Amino acid sequence: MAKLPVTLEQLTESFGPHLARSTGNRLETGIEPDSVVKTHCCFCGQQCGIQLKVKDNQVIGFEPWEDFPFNRGMLCPKGVKRYLQGAHPDRLVTALKRDPSHPSGFSPMPYAEAIDRVATEIKRIQAVHGRDAFALLSGASLTTEKAYLMGKFARVALKTANIDYNGRLCMVSAGAGNKKAFGIDRAANPWSDMLKTDVVWISGANVAECAPITTNYVWQAREHGAKIIVVDPRITPVARTCDLFLPIKPGRDIALFNGILHLMIENDWLDHDFIQNSTVGFEAVAEHVKQWTPKFTAKVTGIAEKSIRQAAEWWGTAKTSFLMHARGIEHHSHGVQNVLGAINIVLASGRIGRENCGYATITGQGNGQGGREHGQKCDQLPGGRDISNPEHRAYIAKVWDVSPDDLPQAGVDAYEIFRKIDKGEIRGLLSLCFNPKVSLPDNAFVTKALEKLEFYVAIDFFLNETAHHADIVLPGSLHEEDEGIVTQIEGRVIKINKVIDPPGEARQDWRIIQDIARQMGAEKGFTFASPQEMLDELRIASKGGVADYSGITYEKVERQHGVFWPCPSDDHPGTPRLFEPGSWNPIAKGTGPFYFPDGKARFVVAGYTPPTEDVDTEYPIILTTGRVISHFLSGSQTRRIGPLVDQYPEPRVEMHPRLAEKLGIANGDLTTVESRRGNCTLKAHVVTTIRPDTVFIPYHWAGRQSANQLTISAQDPISKIPEYKVCAVKVFKARD
Repeated sequence: MAKLPVTLEQLTESFGPHLARSTGNRLETGIEPDSVVKTHCCFCGQQCGIQLKVKDNQVIGFEPWEDFPFNRGMLCPKGVKRYLQGAHPDRLVTALKRDPSHPSGFSPMPYAEAIDRVATEIKRIQAVHGRDAFALLSGASLTTEKAYLMGKFARVALKTANIDYNGRLCMVSAGAGNKKAFGIDRAANPWSDMLKTDVVWISGANVAECAPITTNYVWQAREHGAKIIVVDPRITPVARTCDLFLPIKPGRDIALFNGILHLMIENDWLDHDFIQNSTVGFEAVAEHVKQWTPKFTAKVTGIAEKSIRQAAEWWGTAKTSFLMHARGIEHHSHGVQNVLGAINIVLASGRIGRENCGYATITGQGNGQGGREHGQKCDQLPGGRDISNPEHRAYIAKVWDVSPDDLPQAGVDAYEIFRKIDKGEIRGLLSLCFNPKVSLPDNAFVTKALEKLEFYVAIDFFLNETAHHADIVLPGSLHEEDEGIVTQIEGRVIKINKVIDPPGEARQDWRIIQDIARQMGAEKGFTFASPQEMLDELRIASKGGVADYSGITYEKVERQHGVFWPCPSDDHPGTPRLFEPGSWNPIAKGTGPFYFPDGKARFVVAGYTPPTEDVDTEYPIILTTGRVISHFLSGSQTRRIGPLVDQYPEPRVEMHPRLAEKLGIANGDLTTVESRRGNCTLKAHVVTTIRPDTVFIPYHWAGRQSANQLTISAQDPISKIPEYKVCAVKVFKARD
């Protein structure tokens, strides 16, 4: 029973989060660093270029990297302060074992003994309960080499079907929608294509806080004359500077896209040649959107009919455009349908596959793109291959020198893994850089499931809230303590460079995974001496797949400031813009630019369904959740960096003055938000920048401050992404 070994207060006292601030060498303005290393920020999917200054194996500061083309030296507050997670007092530097007799709940143990215990427990659980009774959960901020290794470790060493990753909470709806419409899952354009467009459409993306450098591209486009349309329940910072704001009711995005397409057809704002020659399925979609008149669309979305007509006209009559979206439309039980609706209005315009005609989904996590392409997703093999496809299985099995019959079939998604733990079907768990106790919805259920595990090993560099339940903790590596590639927001593969050595007995995650494999007697295939060797094998494994990295090398990445995949040969420069006329891909084989046998894109009927849990008389207010600029995901890193916590020290419940007045709540009042799954009490933040029927809570905090005590575990049936953006709550002033 993996309950907390000691009280939460004792765990927090020993393992934090404590706040790191600049001290010592970091305050010395005249100090000469030992080295200045070009690498990338460890946080969001933009992966901005940065130069880290090193003194005595410690990162003491940074310099802008102005030559890197994506961010040109610009950084957000997280990038500026990222170096403070190095040499942090909470850093794990030894292996730990669960020890309720120890004041901290954990006591140090020799690394070799910890590895032996892990290997023994994995073998015991699998021998008694079957291979699939042990599951793996990994992260989308890992380098692509590590993500590749995790998928191989699961399928070859453990032979378990049950591996998934926290990208399940990020981009899977976008990926599924893109594959249905285009046959490939990647942002279609470099961000530079945004600069000279007539219209930039942003749906469900708090760009200024979640992808701050992208704001500069939006503003440059505006300076060149573009009109900016923002769709969101909140007037986010970028929305405050847009030309047209559409304050959509949460969970109704597909209705808006269908209404826009209705007006495009009604006014003949269509590219008939493109639709005729480069797509299929338009007639069925056109028939479906007949019902989405402006009046009906306005009624469902809560947006004024006049604004819907204005948006349709700007979008429909533009010569160039760039549409992008993020979790605001994807974190829904119909997230894939929302994505398909967005793609439908792009295809109807014909504005894709050309300069300054773009479509993209904004990556959230550091390697949210590359981390889902090469095998740690439950249904995917390297190269974006399908684990249920016999040809794909045979190819990867040959690379791995195993029989295709020995490869497990698809496992279950990250949340379903916890349902299986709850049912007793999964008895053991290994996690790597994943904090599901904070980041998964309805986290009281997640906690209950964790408490049922027979054995849990966590690999991480800080003891996050989920790892409080671990039997063994293995000290992993920070971003700057390893090297490898990641794929950033545009589809550009870049190189993370090693800056310092891991402290104490901490070591690179891939070394830990290989040590476990060796101790289990499954060493074959896990003797890589470096990330370079892993990349060399990954290049072969991805060759011929949709996500083809076979022509990507460290040298080429650094020489070109990144390589856009697909890059199918050593002499190929990469593919910055997808779907250009005349382009070749391994599926269409020259019949057209899209990744289907006929080379044509797919219009897909995107039917409207309301949120799984809509408001009612008992729970009459919509809760939506998201991020703030100074924190990242579950906050395991940013809640330990003093200047970032100073900016936003605690979560608040954001509400409109009209709702606050109705509820008798003033700004700063302690306010309880309660759903059918739990409640939390936070200070009210009364602002005019949110719909009066909606409240917003950021999700970076743990325990009684966690927004995910309230959220619902309903999932999209295709992508399995949870519905973080809508659930029903009641709100009232906290009782004394």
